[in-house]
Amino acid sequence: MSRVAVVTGGASGMGLSICEQLARRGDRVAVLDVNEDAAARAAEKLRATGAAATACAVDVADRASVDKALAQVRNELGPLEIMVTSAAIAPFAPFAELTLQAWERVLAVNLTGTFHCLQAAIPDMAAAGWGRLVTIASSAAQIATPNHAHYAASKGGVVTLTRAVALEYARQGITANVIAPHMIDTPMFRQSRAEVGDPTGDGGASRIPLGRLGNGDDIAASCLYLVSDEADYITGQVFGVNGGAIP
Repeated sequence: MSRVAVVTGGASGMGLSICEQLARRGDRVAVLDVNEDAAARAAEKLRATGAAATACAVDVADRASVDKALAQVRNELGPLEIMVTSAAIAPFAPFAELTLQAWERVLAVNLTGTFHCLQAAIPDMAAAGWGRLVTIASSAAQIATPNHAHYAASKGGVVTLTRAVALEYARQGITANVIAPHMIDTPMFRQSRAEVGDPTGDGGASRIPLGRLGNGDDIAASCLYLVSDEADYITGQVFGVNGGAIP
């Protein structure tokens, strides 16, 4: 069955891989991203494969921007059935040097942005009696990382927010689950490695039990399962996609 799926941060990295796999299985995909041109290119690429896709510029930290984008999605594709929140920022800063502005910006995008998207999508799902919410957190929410206190805090908030939503809406046919990636080879990950250095010379792959970094398709595969009918009995869970690095 073709579903209407919205993916924030959908123009690159994990979000783009999720968009591609959702489109491949026949869903109508809305690519939402703060980079309007990149979102348009991603949607055009999906349409070239025969998929129904649209692109929307959005700043997830701005509720008016989210509401405007989702109104466009409803108008072009139909009511929302799947929401995947992949948009995030991950700057580094030592805790003692962390400014209030930097703290608030990371929480605004990563946590409040997730809140905006989930809250704005739920009415469509509740009306239909079916919905899938998948939030992208991080292993940083489970183990934290140095110089990343604001990022870890925001992703920890995403985990508990998602679990709370899962409990509130389970009886309305809506599931909400978290994917917690670790060491996924994306543009944001490569930028982070450039900032903090790469002492192993392999991007950190040698520290992963499976012996490689993850990729966008690894995340997308987990996401496709969680939004499927087969995952109907799974909600409020955290799926670690980490190559065995975190038990």
